[in-house]
Amino acid sequence: MKRRTFAVTTLVAVSMFTVAAQLVMAGPLEEGIAEIQKEWAQIRYERAPAERERLYEALAGKASRLVQAQPNRSEPLIWEAIVLSSLAGEKGGLGALGLAKQAKALYEDAIRIDGNALDGSAYNSLGVLYYKVPGWPLGFGDKAKARELLQKALAINPAGIDPNYFYGEYLVETGQRADAVPYLERALSAPPRPGRQVADDGRRAEARQLLDRVRAN
Repeated sequence: MKRRTFAVTTLVAVSMFTVAAQLVMAGPLEEGIAEIQKEWAQIRYERAPAERERLYEALAGKASRLVQAQPNRSEPLIWEAIVLSSLAGEKGGLGALGLAKQAKALYEDAIRIDGNALDGSAYNSLGVLYYKVPGWPLGFGDKAKARELLQKALAINPAGIDPNYFYGEYLVETGQRADAVPYLERALSAPPRPGRQVADDGRRAEARQLLDRVRAN
């Protein structure tokens, strides 16, 4: 149950891991982000579960170095947070909560710099944390705050695969299954993201599975 609580696929993120949009950067920053995006998707969707924790730990180090090299940009902060959120999902338990708190701080820093970066991915992924993490006294989880953040992400990127998937998942997990259907359908029909085929295919599979589950009940 604890592992499921922190499964931010789902994560983020962890759109997403939740998560990133077409890049508008250039040079070393663009290359660094593209490399992290690609490795994250490969770990999440192509590697065995037993390998993921170790691989996410290595990728978190790479993301942290990119943040240090580009301290005034939101994009590296978002991706370090997505990787940490994903690592939390693999670890589970109290160790996962510490990682989730680190990711939360990074998303908040990214929003302060530029909340619109990567099509609002920081809002989306932070919203996922708020509905995945336990509430007080164990954690900072807050379903109302999650809804607010997820809706901000949708306002920025209404056709995006990640904001629609995660808002749909949020609605399912908060007992609003019928309301989730159009968002999950929109996730399935979202336009492909350049260079993100592995992530897109994986997220569509998750959306399809969740939609089938909703329709079966």
